[in-house]
Amino acid sequence: MATAAQWLEGARPRTLPMAFAPVIVGSAAAVGLGSFKPLHALLALIVSVLLQVGVNYANDYSDGIRGTDDVRVGPLRLTGSGAAQPRHVKLAAFACFGLAMVAGLVLILLSQASWILLLVGVGCIAAAWGYTGGKNPYGYRGLGDVFVFVFFGLVATLGTTFTQAGQLSAAAWIGAVSTGLIAMALLMANNVRDIPTDTAVGKKTLAVRLGDTAARISYVVMLAAAVLLPLFLIGEYPWMLLVLLLVPACLVPSRLMLTGTRRTSLIPVLKQTGLINLAFSILFAAGIVITRALG
Repeated sequence: MATAAQWLEGARPRTLPMAFAPVIVGSAAAVGLGSFKPLHALLALIVSVLLQVGVNYANDYSDGIRGTDDVRVGPLRLTGSGAAQPRHVKLAAFACFGLAMVAGLVLILLSQASWILLLVGVGCIAAAWGYTGGKNPYGYRGLGDVFVFVFFGLVATLGTTFTQAGQLSAAAWIGAVSTGLIAMALLMANNVRDIPTDTAVGKKTLAVRLGDTAARISYVVMLAAAVLLPLFLIGEYPWMLLVLLLVPACLVPSRLMLTGTRRTSLIPVLKQTGLINLAFSILFAAGIVITRALG
């Protein structure tokens, strides 16, 4: 039986900034629209975190039973290592999905948002499971990056803004695209590390399809685009220039991605990219809040 520490490691804490960032960015966009609601933001955060952990456990289960994680470079996987029974990991994933749906339903009721958001939530869970689960997982066909961009970028950010303000803005859209790109970069770093083992088991991630060199370059391009896009908002929010403070922080993982020859040397990039996403969301929010405060 897995220990509590192993279950925590299996939840992949390094990926949790991907859950926090879109909610912070979406809430900041709501501030820009003059309609920040703390309770709604908290519920959106609960949904986002539960979905992220659920995706991680679902991925652990599906890759584990397929043998994808039998030989890996990186943190513990509960199923692949034999630390936990596969059915327990699967139950943990669906428990997270179920709790996320409950929190999402409460958020929809409080915000009086369109019930279409409930269908979006169901779609999120279906996509989360279909990433590596089922008979034809799209994560094995190079589409996992699309899932991350859409759901942990666009849906999470825009949904947060809409449930607070009832409308969207240019800041919400640009923030959603940027945080989605950073989340994609994190997944790309993970998949570049796993290119040899994924190729061996027929898991054709986008990194595998692009090839080692192009995949590494794409990571740098994603980070650069994410940091530069908010500059289109400086006419409305001059303090958005704060996001440029991220440039030095992006240099270290970018250098590792471009020059790291050993797969283990890419492991720190995951944590660094997650922190960059969190820092981006905070600086993005500061750019909006400070601009509004100074009038």
